[in-house]
Amino acid sequence: MFSKRLFDLFFVIPGLIVLSPVFLVISLFIKIRDGGDIFFKQVRVGKNGKHFKVLKFRTMVPDAEKLGNKVTTGNDPRITPIGAFLRKYKLDELPQLINVLKGEMSLVGPRPEVPEYVEFYPEKTRRIVFSVPPGITDKASIEFVNENDLLTHADDPVKAYREKVLPIKLAYYEEYVKERSLWMDFNLVLKTVSAIF
Repeated sequence: MFSKRLFDLFFVIPGLIVLSPVFLVISLFIKIRDGGDIFFKQVRVGKNGKHFKVLKFRTMVPDAEKLGNKVTTGNDPRITPIGAFLRKYKLDELPQLINVLKGEMSLVGPRPEVPEYVEFYPEKTRRIVFSVPPGITDKASIEFVNENDLLTHADDPVKAYREKVLPIKLAYYEEYVKERSLWMDFNLVLKTVSAIF
């Protein structure tokens, strides 16, 4: 929807300007404390099944994906000290505003998933979910704001995510696509901020 794009830009452009000092401070902390790359880039699946690279502030040791799986638990040893703080307050997600500015994402929509887990989406669900741009937040993000901590207690975090968490998320994604509106987007943004703090 064109109006949804305007909605995104209305918040994202001023947001990036206002948050630029925060970006700078976080970047300096990551660089000074850990060295290595400031940003973490990961291939995700977006609208119409198109792949793109989602941006986050790096919260784990360099090459973390080579040292473990793509599901992160709260006590994951790959998480750096500054990374733990960024994750707690979802500050690692801020660079996704750049993805929104580029038109790869929206402020609100189904969270973009890695290709490996998209393989578990039922065909009908794929058609629905990939009919809209993925978002930084949605109802599932609010429901599972402490997802990493929940998976910490699982014997097999990957299996728990795939069999217990993912089906619930997909149900929320479908619900959003069918009922979406700008008013719903605005409310979900407010609820996300409330859930974090």
